[in-house]
Order: sequence, then structure tokens, then C-alpha cells
Amino acid sequence: MTYTHETAPTEFVAANGIRFAYRRFGKVGGVPIVFNQHFQGTLDHWDPAVTDGLAATREVILFNNAGVSSSSGETPESFQEMGANAVAFITALGLDKVDVLGFSIGGMVAQEIALQAPALVRKLILVGTGPRGADMSKSQSSAIFAGTYDPAEHLWLKVHFSPSAASQAAGLAFLERKLRRQDRDPLAGTQTVTAQIAAIGKYMAYRDVEGYLDYLKDIRQPTLVVQGSNDVIIPTENSYVLQQTLPNAQLILYPDANHGSFYQYPDLFVAEANLFLDR
Repeated sequence: MTYTHETAPTEFVAANGIRFAYRRFGKVGGVPIVFNQHFQGTLDHWDPAVTDGLAATREVILFNNAGVSSSSGETPESFQEMGANAVAFITALGLDKVDVLGFSIGGMVAQEIALQAPALVRKLILVGTGPRGADMSKSQSSAIFAGTYDPAEHLWLKVHFSPSAASQAAGLAFLERKLRRQDRDPLAGTQTVTAQIAAIGKYMAYRDVEGYLDYLKDIRQPTLVVQGSNDVIIPTENSYVLQQTLPNAQLILYPDANHGSFYQYPDLFVAEANLFLDR
């Protein structure tokens, strides 16, 4: 396949009464990797240094879940429902085995995919995310997303990168890389944002349930947990909990890094992700 992150056309497939928008590119023949996006994110919020880096050795599939941006339908108010829709999307592509990457709330959806369709998922990569009942007491997400930014895209400097000069420089480079210049995806709408907030609230409420982490024992796929040293969106300690509770997980922490640690260190992440996926 000759497409790249920049040139891959937006395609559509129907499942569960939803017309899912997706882009597919990279080296075919092995196990594809399906990307699940963060809060308010669309096809155009991924870093091409990551997606093209991985696409050099495997097929990459980016998609918008139900109701997000160019996909039809309504965004549901739970990650379990989002996971079911993701399984339907993957199955509609005719795939019977995939690797799954989830970033932020996409990592919560990725866990649900693995729980609902364990035979479908070979390996998991969970970036900047947490378990059901994640400890969000130190999160600054509400204040950050309520802020005003000029230009508006600089929101992502605050969300994904640390305040240091080096991290902010990496953030500006990321914003330039991700600016797709053709066939751009619309921003997520109000219904999606409201539903995603509701889903986050339901996910956090699991903390009041006895044994709320027990479900992680059922995710037996090899899992790579990736995190920044000081994530102010989904606090870093939640990744420790994932690594300590999942039966087969390893943890990578990147220094001087925030929520989007793999965007700050894309080449290193691609190398380490490939090592994990290939062994």
C-alpha cells in the first residue's frame, strides 16, 4: 500500500447501523493495528510520526467511533458501548485478529474491546490512560479544557506536553506535523463531547465498587503501558496500577513528559512499540 498518514483517503464501512469513517495505510500482510482516539480527537489528531512510523512495518487503521466527527450516529455515554461499536467496526472490515492501541479515553475503549472480543485482540498498547475507577484527584483536565487558547490548537500544547522548553518545542513540532493539508476531518461535535464526558464520569464511578480492578485480570493479552512522567490529564500513577494489575503488562515512562508522551518521543516510541509487537 502506497498511502501515508497524509494521503490515505477517508473511507467508510457500515456496522451496527453506523457509518464509520476510517483511514487505512501501511505494510499489509501482518496483523493490523487499530488506533482508538482521545477525548475530542478525530482522524486528524494523530501524530503522523507515530502512525507513519508504525506503518513502515505493519498496517495502520485509524477510525472515528460512533458519532465522532465524520462517522454517523450518536456517541454513546459509556466506554462499554464504545467498545462494542469498535468491535463491530473491526469485524465489518473482515478482520479476525488485530493489535489495538488506545490513547487516553481510547485506552479505556481498548480495554473494553479486549474484554468483549478477546479472540480478536492479539496485543494491546495503552497510552496515557487508566483503569475503571482511575484516580483522577490530581487531574487538571477540567481547568485545561476550560481554558482559552490563541490559536485554539495550542490547547494541545497544554494537554499533551509538559511546561519545559524542550517539551513545548516538541509540542510545536507535533502541531506542525499533524496538520493534514487535504481531506480534513471535522472537529468533534457537542453531542460527542457531552457523551464522552458522561462516559468518563461513569468510568470513574467504578472506584466506589468493591473489587473494581478485578476485571483487569481478564485482559490476558500482552500489554504495553506507555506514560509520561507527569501526566496532568490522567495522572501517571494510574499507569502503575495498570501494569501491576494486568496479568501480562510492561510499563514505559518517558521523562519530562505529560499526557502525549509518545508524541514527544515519537521515534523512540515507534522503536519500542515495534519491539513489543514483533516479539
